[in-house]
Amino acid sequence: TKEQKEATVSQLQAQLETQNTVYVTNYSGLTVAQIQEVRKRFREAGVDYKVVKNTLLRRAMEQLGGFDDLFESLNGPTAVAITDEPAAPARVIKSYIEDTKSEKLQLKSAYVDGAVFDGAQLDALASLKSKNELIGDILGLLMSPAANVIGALQAPGTTIAGAIKQIGAGEGQ
Repeated sequence: TKEQKEATVSQLQAQLETQNTVYVTNYSGLTVAQIQEVRKRFREAGVDYKVVKNTLLRRAMEQLGGFDDLFESLNGPTAVAITDEPAAPARVIKSYIEDTKSEKLQLKSAYVDGAVFDGAQLDALASLKSKNELIGDILGLLMSPAANVIGALQAPGTTIAGAIKQIGAGEGQ
């Protein structure tokens, strides 16, 4: 009904506003059991994955703006994965393809923080680091100079003057 379609568009709009990653997939050729397996994998990865009508998804995207580059992939059977984690959907799709040796689940396009990717870039998307991995890398880089200073100060027989001299000479690294 018209009310159901409007509710679907509103729900999609709300998700698109709050989450920065959208993957548009083609699921044609998958059996019901295979689609259920795909949904389960997405759910375990914290990704909302649903089959949508192209016109309803397009309407939600048009009302928000900024998704114009995805419109050409809104044809045929379409399911959409929406999340905050840019690499999670790509990893699910890639692992499903590898595990089943089937190319029936395909990435049509992806929208990640304003950048649009086509289906051929699945491997690149799957190799992106998660937000938590990036934060860990940054913290590691920030903590490494402090660890060098602490290590130099804790060395046996080291005085503060000797430690400063050693750090200044670059020997404490």
